[in-house]
Amino acid sequence: MSRLKLFAVVFALGAAGCHSTSTTTPTPTPNPITDTFLGTLTVNGGVTHQFAAARSGTIQETLTALSPDSTVILGISLGTWNGNSCQVVLAKDNATLGSIVLGTASSAGTLCARVYDVGNLTEPASYEITVVHN
Repeated sequence: MSRLKLFAVVFALGAAGCHSTSTTTPTPTPNPITDTFLGTLTVNGGVTHQFAAARSGTIQETLTALSPDSTVILGISLGTWNGNSCQVVLAKDNATLGSIVLGTASSAGTLCARVYDVGNLTEPASYEITVVHN
């Protein structure tokens, strides 16, 4: 019986001594950046907002405020800024308050978010969009 106890003690000490001493530092996850854009959209108009993405990752545009009629259907889109205009990559032509366009940037660069009338405005509308990105 003492041999069994001795084996158990040696095994426990051996197992305790077998641990990894290598240390790795986890890569920190960058905090997302939130850009808020406000403006007035005219009948049949569109407004483009540029923003800089520092790295690849998820991009989310949300229509967060709309007045005087918060039920009107608009268009929102995400794209790349070419120096002159927004080259639309993702669009939602039936956006209502709270609608989201979600995409992924493959690298850092200047991107753009658009808000536009799809034929439903009868008077100018104030809007707010938020863009969350890396």
